[in-house]
Amino acid sequence: MSKARAGVLAVLIGMAAICALHHEESTGTRSASLTEQSGDSVSKRLTGSTVERPVHFTAEHQASPEVGRLGRRGGEPIIIAHRGASAFRPEHTLLAYTVAISMGADYIEPDLVSTKDHVLVARHENELSATTDVARHPEFADRRTSKTINGIRHTGWFTEDFTLAELRTLRARERFPTQRRGNTAYDGMERIPTLDEIVQLAQNHGVGVYAETKFPTYFASIGLPLEEPLLETFRKYGWDDERDPVFIQSFETGNLKRLHPLTRLRLIQFIGANGAPYDHVRAGDPTTYDDMVTPEGLREIAKYADGIGVVTKRIGPRDPGGFESRPVSPAALVRNAQREGLLVHATTVRKLAVRLRADLRGDSSGGRADEEVRKWLRRLYRLNLDGVIADDPGMARAVRDRFRTEG
Repeated sequence: MSKARAGVLAVLIGMAAICALHHEESTGTRSASLTEQSGDSVSKRLTGSTVERPVHFTAEHQASPEVGRLGRRGGEPIIIAHRGASAFRPEHTLLAYTVAISMGADYIEPDLVSTKDHVLVARHENELSATTDVARHPEFADRRTSKTINGIRHTGWFTEDFTLAELRTLRARERFPTQRRGNTAYDGMERIPTLDEIVQLAQNHGVGVYAETKFPTYFASIGLPLEEPLLETFRKYGWDDERDPVFIQSFETGNLKRLHPLTRLRLIQFIGANGAPYDHVRAGDPTTYDDMVTPEGLREIAKYADGIGVVTKRIGPRDPGGFESRPVSPAALVRNAQREGLLVHATTVRKLAVRLRADLRGDSSGGRADEEVRKWLRRLYRLNLDGVIADDPGMARAVRDRFRTEG
């Protein structure tokens, strides 16, 4: 067993009660912790099947039709854990993903970047100083540099300048230490996980992987394209079909179009709040995200993708009580996309953002912030979405389950 996985299990044994307590507060019922659930029970929960399933999927495993329909319309919306349970543990760590599974996430979401030796690892960005202790490693001081990524200048340490072995000497830390003070207790405990480790964790517990390719144009420009190692890793673990619990997402369009003829795994076109995909900007293509949410734009997306991920600024309220002006109304956007056969996932319900607003209003208890998130989620579920990406997957699941029973 690796040190990273051993660390995850050790922490979970001590923290299982906290995860269960959180679920109890959200739903009014106490669920079994991850350490008490078998892989079979989790798999049955996801698929709705009573057929016994193996805990670990092998490379020869053939996904069942029930697993394959995970995230398809006609069932309940899927819960996608944003960078893991990032409201509770440092994002993009095996600990954050494991806690997300214990809270009831259907999918865990890694953002993927490349190392120097072309291994995919999970970081929100390829610059390392905000999420690791790299600045404390004198042996890497000379690798601090400045680079332009997607038109923006960054200074720091970058994954593509490190081999995987070198990255393994770093430890993860909380990206927002002043806003998520509780997460800092786990600083230094976890290594940067590889996509291999994330897929193994997901398969061991019967959940899916919702992978985002970060800066695909940039990585292709430096000879480290993300698509080949991404598909190779999924194939290695027997995931290569639309029936498998995998989504590949991107805010750019070119890499999804390249992936379309290469894989049957489901592809999700992310749509930002404003501006345009970076590959459009670089190529001089005038098509913006506003253009992409029109009926014509959605029809074009349906030629190469299976769904869209829409930022909540386009389909959810920024503040309680209303929506800001948009080129397409939330209901029409969801309806038009689904008419084209596209799944619609909302990204991202952030507990951090509403907590900050609550703090500004002097609400130190957090109760008002939690209620705001619940109202936000209920509004999104009323739009008949196919999935929600949230940094508190326990709350997203609790609200979804209550919404379903209340009709």
